[in-house]
Amino acid sequence: MNVQEKIRNQVTANSVVLYMKGTPQSPQCGFSGATVQILKACGVQDFAAVDVLADPEIREGIKSYANWPTIPQLYINGEFVGGSDIVREMYQQGELQKLISSVVG
Repeated sequence: MNVQEKIRNQVTANSVVLYMKGTPQSPQCGFSGATVQILKACGVQDFAAVDVLADPEIREGIKSYANWPTIPQLYINGEFVGGSDIVREMYQQGELQKLISSVVG
C-alpha cells in the first residue's frame, strides 16, 4: 500500500482525523495544539490523531493528498476541512460546530 492509499484509508475509516505534529496529549506545535483545543471545545472527545513527526512518509504525503502545504490538517467524514487558521475561523463563525454535530451528535 502506498502512502496515498494509507492516508485515504485513515480519513475514510474515521469520522474525524487530525494530522498534527505530536499527539493530542502532547502537541509539538502551537497550531496543532490549538486545533486539538477547538475540537475538544466542539465536543469531540474521540478522534484519530496522526503524528506526522513519527512518520516522515505521511508528513510529506498528506501535503500532496489535500494539496495543502501545512500541518495540521483536519478531515471530517473523509473530507478535507482545512488547516489551523480555517478551523479556527469556522469555529468562530459556528460552522465547525454544525459540521461536527453531524458526526458526533
